Amino acid sequence: MPFYEYRCGACEHEFEAMQKMSDAPLKECPECGKLELVKLISASGFRLKGGGWYETDFKSGKKKNLAESGKGKSSSGSGCGGGKCGCG
Repeated sequence: MPFYEYRCGACEHEFEAMQKMSDAPLKECPECGKLELVKLISASGFRLKGGGWYETDFKSGKKKNLAESGKGKSSSGSGCGGGKCGCG
């Protein structure tokens, strides 16, 4: 079930609610109780992983399996920063 964001026009309270896509939008603010909720439009962040999705089915060559291309690389900000401690 997707999460929807709401904002109250009266008290500016913002919150998320998990609802079915077929559910009616919420109307009553849980903070102030007024009927001034507005459903916000926001971008959802997700990544389709695994076989059967665009990334593995339709890409070819070096572009295929991009999710696996970062494995084994050290990211900055993790470990000792140079491998001197034997971490990498």
